[in-house]
Amino acid sequence: MSGHSKWANIKHKKAKVDAQKGKIFTKLGRELIVAAKAGGPDPANNFRLKIAIDNAKAANMPNDNIQRAIQKGAGGGEGSNYEELQYEGYGPGGVAVMATILTDNRNRTAGEVRHIFSKNGGNLGETGCVSWMFEEKGQLTVPRSELKVSEDDLMLMVLEAGAEDMQSEDESFQVYTESTEMESVRQALLDQGIPISEAAVTLIPQNTVEIADAEQAQKIIRLIETLEEHDDIQNVYTNFDLADSLSEADL
Repeated sequence: MSGHSKWANIKHKKAKVDAQKGKIFTKLGRELIVAAKAGGPDPANNFRLKIAIDNAKAANMPNDNIQRAIQKGAGGGEGSNYEELQYEGYGPGGVAVMATILTDNRNRTAGEVRHIFSKNGGNLGETGCVSWMFEEKGQLTVPRSELKVSEDDLMLMVLEAGAEDMQSEDESFQVYTESTEMESVRQALLDQGIPISEAAVTLIPQNTVEIADAEQAQKIIRLIETLEEHDDIQNVYTNFDLADSLSEADL
């Protein structure tokens, strides 16, 4: 089983602040539109839409907003012409950075993302320059506060359900699966009463680069946060982690 990730814990705390700002609704809405457009409006026959709806509800997105986004995507109306892209490059210290994009203007987004990289000590690279460092996986979040079994029991249940790995964090456990097996693992855990607050197909670095210098860590985090604040960027992935010698006060 994988261990504790210092950056993952800090990232999830920051994500809560972003959710409170309401910015997350924009990103969730776009994912609902694209999922409905790609596979139709019925979540029973559209796994991507089913996950998007579950994640929107977990973030307390109003049902009216969810339904409007689904109708917009399924009906092909104005605002449903989002294009899915991946941008990749290098951050300060040469760390790998991947960003998934939903945009209705590829040229505008490319220019803005390139500017964010260069302004924050990074470089937007060519397609394929860092994607080989990442693997696509399913990721399920199990909140500690709602868990009724021990960590050891959860680990056994996760493995028996067909998951590959589990990572312990301050407020949750992250369960990793093959992307094609995520829904079956998710359903198996739900059937056993295990709470799941979020499910997503994600990109996991095959190896991580440990950052021990506070100034360099600050620069990397600033780049990631600036990318995540961009409305067209759905997710940002990177292969760095913070050394245990760094505290949150250093960042």
